[in-house]
Parts: sequence; C-alpha cells; structure tokens
Amino acid sequence: MVKILPVALAALASGLLAFAVSPWWWCAAGPALLLAAVASYDLAQRRHSILRNYPVLGHLRFAMESIRPEIQQYFVERNVDGVPFDRDTRSIVYERSKGTDGEDPFGTELELERPGTEYLVPSMAPRPVPTAPPKVRIGGPGCARPYDMALLNVSAMSFGALSHRAIRALNEGARRGGFAHDTGEGGISEHHLSPGGDLVWEIGTGYFGCRGEDGGFDPRGFAEKAALDQVACVLLKISQGAKPGIGGVLPGSKVDREIAAVRGVPEGRTVISPPYHRVYRTPRELVRFLGHMRELSGGKPVGFKLCVGSRREFLAVCKAMLEEDITPDFIVVDGAEGGTGAAPLEFADTVGLPLTEGLTTVHRALVGAGLRDRIRIGASGKVATGSDIVKRLIQGADYTNSARAMMFALGCIQAQRCHTNTCPVGVATQDRGRARALDVEDKARRVQRFQEATVKSALQIMAAMGVDDPSGLGPGMLLHRVGPNAVRSHAELYAPLEPGQLLSAASMPPAWAGDWNAAHPDRFTLS
Repeated sequence: MVKILPVALAALASGLLAFAVSPWWWCAAGPALLLAAVASYDLAQRRHSILRNYPVLGHLRFAMESIRPEIQQYFVERNVDGVPFDRDTRSIVYERSKGTDGEDPFGTELELERPGTEYLVPSMAPRPVPTAPPKVRIGGPGCARPYDMALLNVSAMSFGALSHRAIRALNEGARRGGFAHDTGEGGISEHHLSPGGDLVWEIGTGYFGCRGEDGGFDPRGFAEKAALDQVACVLLKISQGAKPGIGGVLPGSKVDREIAAVRGVPEGRTVISPPYHRVYRTPRELVRFLGHMRELSGGKPVGFKLCVGSRREFLAVCKAMLEEDITPDFIVVDGAEGGTGAAPLEFADTVGLPLTEGLTTVHRALVGAGLRDRIRIGASGKVATGSDIVKRLIQGADYTNSARAMMFALGCIQAQRCHTNTCPVGVATQDRGRARALDVEDKARRVQRFQEATVKSALQIMAAMGVDDPSGLGPGMLLHRVGPNAVRSHAELYAPLEPGQLLSAASMPPAWAGDWNAAHPDRFTLS
C-alpha cells in the first residue's frame, strides 16, 4: 500500500478541492483517481512481478516491449554490449512459460551462411513424435538408489543468489513437471524442501550445509542431509563455467539469520568460498572422495561438475577411475558461456572451454577409456530451446540443465542488477519487499510449462531427424559452417573414439597419445 499512497493522497486531495474550492480541480482529481485505480490493480494482480514492484510506472516497460525488435536491432547494428541473451531466445522462453508458444508467420532472421552457424540434419523419413518424454537412468555399478533424470532440468542457482520465492517457484515447478532442481552451492533450505521437488544437492568449496566449524567437510552433517527424501543426487562442484578456478563471496549484509542457518556460517559475517577443495589434491583422492560421498549418502547417485580446461587433467581423472575401480554416476559439464551474477569479466570472457569443446572432450575421453557406459553426462550452459537440447545430446550429453532460461520463466527481464540486491522482479534479491512481487503459484506454472514445451520441441526435432530416442542421435547429424563455402559435420570436426581405444597402444589415436601418456592419476598437471 505504501507504493500507491502518494497517488491515493493526490486523488483524495484533488477530490476535496473539487468539492470545496472549484470544479476545475476535477481535471486533476480524475487522472489521479485513474492512476490510483491502476496502481491498486497492479499491486493485486499476480501475473507481472514488475507491476507489483513498480505499479503504474511498470507499464512503461511493456510499452517499450512493443517496439523491442527495433531496440534490439539498434544494439546489434552498433555491436553494443549488454544483450546477453538474444531476443528470439528470450521470446521463446517467455511464450512457452506463459503457454502461448506459437508459430512464426515469417522466415528465419538468422544469417544461415555465416561461419559458425550450426544446422541439424532432417530426415527424408521422419518418425512419429513420442507421446512420453524419455528419462535418463543415473546410477553406475556402485549406486544402490539410481535416479531417472529428465532431458531438461533446473541448473544450479543458490538460495542467496535467488530470493526465497524464486527458489520455491523453481522447486514447485520441478515437482509438477517431474524434473530435477539443482540447489546451487548455497545449501538446502526449507524453500527447497517444502514444495517436494527432486533435488540435486550441489556442494562447493564452502561445503555449505555440511560445513564443519573449521570450514571443512563434515561427514555427519552431509550424511544427515543426503538422507532427505527430496535429495535424489549429490553433486560436487569442482568449477563453474563463468568463473572456473575462483571462489565466491557473500557479503555479510546479505547473510541474515535464515541464510546463515542454511549455510552453517555466522550471521552478518562475509562468507568467502576458497577457490580449491580441501577434500582432494590429486585425481586419485578426488575419485576416492566421490566413492566416500556415495557411501555416506546411502548409495544415491554422486557426480561432479566442472568447466573443462585441460584434456590431460581430465584423462588423469579417468586413469584414477580405472585404477581405483570407482566411477561417479554422472558428470555435469559447464560451458564457459554459462552465466552468473558475480564473475570477473576476464574470467567470463577468457577462462575455460565453451560447452561444445568441453562436452565433446569429456564424452570422447570416457568412451576411449572404456568408462562411458558407467557414467552419464549432463550439459549446462545457455540451454534454452529444444534445438539446444538436441545439439548437446549429439555432442555427447545424456541430459541438460538450464539456469538463465528458468530465470526467464520466473519473470527475469535481464535488468542485470543481480549483484545490487535491487532486482525489479523479485528473482535475484534478498529484499523481502521486492521478493514479494514474485507470485510462487504463477511462476511455478510457468517453469513447468517452459520445461514441458521445450522438451516436447526437442522430441519433435528428433522425430524430424528420423530418430525415436536420443540414443539414435550421432555426430553426423549436426553440421557446422566453417567457412563461406564449407560445412563439416561434428563427426568430422571431433573424430569419435571407439570404446576402450585409449587403453591399447596399438589402437591409440596419435592426436590423443601425448595427453594420455602424460596424464597421471596422482597429479594434476597441464604440461
């Protein structure tokens, strides 16, 4: 009510003056009453968060949206930074989340002959679209409680980075749609648990939620939370796509009583996550710790997430898996194009491999080491459409995760104020007043609709490619324009390996021999 008080007072004062002084005051009272009525409606409606935070003024945003193509073209023509997700992708997400996904009456606006453009290969014998989306069984030889993962899931976003209402809406949407919700590294809160959606509990270098008094890993605290029914899988975060190799900082001003309790840290004190893990220093120690986590969790699927850098380092982990006979149940590959609200620009732009290179590296390495059938691969990094899902499946993933697109489904308008705690739509803020604008019920429906429509789109695309199931996809079905007059398939660009091919000197591909021979299970090394 405070937000409409000035308008209401102006309307009341103008009305009194109209009666007491002069009828001419109705010229001011009429518009003031109209604005007060609009503001009251804006605060009461639940569809648009920005109107709940900015009654009346928020309508200017929708007026500008009507000429969005022209504004976007202005930025594109001048190569202006600050448009991190293209207009067409945002529109697809918004429309699907609202249940209004329609057909484009005109042709493509993409430059299909521009180098770098990719094309999926349709078949002359398309297949019927499956009626039910497939699931991916997560659980290797050491897993006692496997989990069936959806093709598209909520990627890592912590409580603290997102508001409590945003977390609740994501988890409720995941529950309704039957897909998983990655907690991010900020721990498990009541807002993750009360809706009842399946969780992938992500643990970073701060060990939030299973943090001992010394800031290290607490096995007992981990086992207690891993036993929760909502925890379907456990994920150890080694690195994040947008900022691999550095830790995070949560200012003390944001560490309120609730966040402090969730993370296991002192209230009001700045929390700094180190850039490295205490639980391992070598590939062998990493693999052993993953096995230890699986034991503590009661046999639930355990995996790790990384932004790939050195192929040699990953091959060292593969060698450790072989020697210890311990494998994770899944690996999530995060692309360097992944987003975050707080990353140094130089890291976001120049450190780590993009998702395509990272994903194909991990997939081929596991195949060559004879481990691929024991480990599932998830892909995260700007996954927003059905074609994104299909491309990542072709490149080696078994399933995908999305963060930014899920934020769009929540109502994110890319104001790029995540780090300021002043998110205008209540998604990325700990300001309770601003977070109030996000209606959990409405946004949960949008998250569910977006995921359902996007997976359906992926199945339609696969059917058009003549494929009944993701297992029928192959690298020859994705083409990449390498020049004005040259197109190559991913099978040509990223030569596939045969299962176990790296284990024999006789069959060792020359391009892999140097890295494989230099990789050692007891050390991480780049040279």
